Amino acid sequence: MSTQRLARALWAEAIGTYLLVLFGTGSVAAAVLTGAQVGLWQVAVVWGFGVTLAIYVSAGISGAHLNPAVTVTFALLRGFPWGRVLPYIAAQLVGAVAASATVAACFWPFLERFEAEKRLTRGAPGSELSAMVFGEYFPNPAIFGTDAAERALVSPLAATSIEGFGTAVLVFIIFALTDPGNRAAPGANLAPFFIGFTVAVLISLFAPLTQAGWNPARDFGPRLVAFALGWGEVAIPGPGWGFLAYIVGPMLGGPLGGWLHTVTLGTHAAEEAPASRAPVEPEVDSNVSRAGGKP
Repeated sequence: MSTQRLARALWAEAIGTYLLVLFGTGSVAAAVLTGAQVGLWQVAVVWGFGVTLAIYVSAGISGAHLNPAVTVTFALLRGFPWGRVLPYIAAQLVGAVAASATVAACFWPFLERFEAEKRLTRGAPGSELSAMVFGEYFPNPAIFGTDAAERALVSPLAATSIEGFGTAVLVFIIFALTDPGNRAAPGANLAPFFIGFTVAVLISLFAPLTQAGWNPARDFGPRLVAFALGWGEVAIPGPGWGFLAYIVGPMLGGPLGGWLHTVTLGTHAAEEAPASRAPVEPEVDSNVSRAGGKP
């Protein structure tokens, strides 16, 4: 693969992840800081459409991984070159940082007003209520608050397991939607919509518990911005080193979901795949599936 084509792929991953995180964390900021979104489902729908648009923008160039867990899963199970794994992840992280910095710049006056109204001291216990605009916390501070009793409802192990499970479901469905042997799957041009819809459904179910990350870049990139803006240890490592749940869970769950699809539904279907069901491949190379993931 030429250097120029790799550079285009990395730009696509950075821009796609930027859009995904911009729409996603922007919807959270609008809901928390202005009350613009009414109910969790509205936030979930904005997230889902954000994922869909990000995939459409980048899929033809990079494969629209947009998620370190997806990149590693493709390397393990779909022949994505290991030499591109770290560059892809770095590009995804850059896009996530840039997007969350954009959200911070746009919503800054509203963030300061929110902190004043809630009498929050940035970086002190309880400031998860504002930091959740960027990184994620368990259980959802906007629903349950930040007291120790509420935090005990979801342990770090439980949060890691939930994040792993949700990512496994997401990647399982990505593999199913992009399997050329799956005659019931939508065409390649519709797969991004259903991947985004999957993200929206998962958020609506699990966001009360963990804020529903499913994507280490989506969580860690915004946390870096929050850390730099004064949330300090509330951002990284977070209460009880909670940020690890959003890295370890998806990085384990993604490959698990891809493997489960491969050994249960994907193997035999691929052997019978008609030529008409072969997906359009991105320009990166013939081993990269035209798929994407959240978030």
